[in-house]
Amino acid sequence: MKKSAFAKFNEGFTLVEIMIVVSIIALLAAIAVPGFLRARKRSQASRIINDLRLIDSAVDQYAIENNKSTGSAVAVTDWTRYLKAGTNLQLTGVDILGNAYGAQAVDSLPSVPAASKTALSDVTDNTFWSPFN
Repeated sequence: MKKSAFAKFNEGFTLVEIMIVVSIIALLAAIAVPGFLRARKRSQASRIINDLRLIDSAVDQYAIENNKSTGSAVAVTDWTRYLKAGTNLQLTGVDILGNAYGAQAVDSLPSVPAASKTALSDVTDNTFWSPFN
């Protein structure tokens, strides 16, 4: 028996089957997206911690080379000269969220910009920022 030329068009998926697949994909996306957003914010917080370590080291290097004593102020333009050239931190002196680290003091740990700490408070706590509170 010979099939008609239109028989192959009747072998597709129904609208209900397609809607079920789309709803399953939407459900999986709804579960996954918040996790990705949380991971992104957590990585931003980790980047800020790393920047603070770099700033602390740069301030120490500046103080040694310029014979600065404990508590001496170190301007942003001074400590940024001791960072790797061309990096965002060296060029701008701000964190990944655009908040300035500001001037630092010799033998004092740099602190997290308050606006950044607030923006990332849903994925971090005070122990995360230690010792740079």
